[in-house]
Amino acid sequence: MVITNTRSVGFRIADLPSVPVPGEALMVTPEHFEVEYVINPHMEGNVGTVDAAKAWVEWEQVKAAFETAGVRVHALRGVEGLPDMVFCANQSLPCIDADGHRSVLMSLMHADPRKNEVPHIEQWYRRNGYEVCHFPPGAVRDFEGMGDALWHPGRRLIWGGYGFRSSLAAYDIVSDLFDVPVVALELLHSDFYHLDTCLCLLNETTAIVAPDAFTSDGMALLEALIPNLIRAEGEEANRWFACNATCPNGRDVIIQAGCDRVNASLREKGFIVHEVSTAEFLKSGGSVFCMKMMVW
Repeated sequence: MVITNTRSVGFRIADLPSVPVPGEALMVTPEHFEVEYVINPHMEGNVGTVDAAKAWVEWEQVKAAFETAGVRVHALRGVEGLPDMVFCANQSLPCIDADGHRSVLMSLMHADPRKNEVPHIEQWYRRNGYEVCHFPPGAVRDFEGMGDALWHPGRRLIWGGYGFRSSLAAYDIVSDLFDVPVVALELLHSDFYHLDTCLCLLNETTAIVAPDAFTSDGMALLEALIPNLIRAEGEEANRWFACNATCPNGRDVIIQAGCDRVNASLREKGFIVHEVSTAEFLKSGGSVFCMKMMVW
């Protein structure tokens, strides 16, 4: 079932089956990270400007923040010629069913320079006991994993973004494969090219959202299903990627430094805020969420 407007919502999130929150994360080391091409507006003017030493320091800081929050981190070495593989939220969508069976749907990357990342991530899943699934040939143009498909914390529900890097048609297959409803949100602006750039699901009832990224139907769905929305606007949303934060346990939020208004709201709601610098990675249009894949 794919839902695109509030008229199609026939459930409350609290009534959906539960799913365990993943307690581990995959990260890809940044030794080959660079801005070598332009496939989103944030990359413009940044080709060849990454400071490799600073990128390593920032990557280690993000890794340490996850470990401080109780997350075990698996580090996969980056691959020469694949500078964006470090953004390992994009190449797959993992799942765990009610019996604890783990599976993963591999992505169909929108941009040609990123297509060869997928087999390397697939091999990690195979080595770690996941059943690997692929889209039927020709069924879908593109789908960029958890860049656009976000599990609702603790519930069998996926939020799916479409319009720039993932096709709406992908979510019919995702819904059937994982036996889960998908709330599909059309993305309006190329600055917010993935759903993870404009929506951060913190816990079952709270999220950070960039309202300018969504249609009126999309915002209506978010407001109908998530009681507590923290709005990220202006530079905090667009420049500092406030919505590309991650809350791995419903309590600790790892977020780019400088999102002062959002961070104040988070603290008011009782979250523990871990501010990190991802300045080198922002040159490529990614931050904390993009730099990891939460796994079971």
